[in-house]
Amino acid sequence: MKKKLVIFLLIAIIIISGCSTAYTGLKAALPDLSGKQDGIYRGDYNLSGTPVKVSLDVTLENEKLIQIKIIKHVCSPIGKKAEEIIDSIISRQSLDIDAVSGATGSSKGILKAVENALQ
Repeated sequence: MKKKLVIFLLIAIIIISGCSTAYTGLKAALPDLSGKQDGIYRGDYNLSGTPVKVSLDVTLENEKLIQIKIIKHVCSPIGKKAEEIIDSIISRQSLDIDAVSGATGSSKGILKAVENALQ
């Protein structure tokens, strides 16, 4: 019985480690908004190797981010904390934002979805 428990724990650790490294080098950058028309742009991102999926709408006005509305955010309950990052994106007009602690995967997914929306 102990042997099965040890094997189960090792497998669980390997799976969890794989998920946590799936987004280690993932970076998002705000595309050049010069000349981009006002409007609402849809962005999606599926974070490979994790259950995180994000779909959102970005409202652009006078080449500035005015609003980001989450349409769908599939994540763990703690991942919902990442939605706090939206206020920082808008106030700083940047995607160079630190991830929300404990919700790194969802934070990166939101940042990449914004980037995809504006490309």
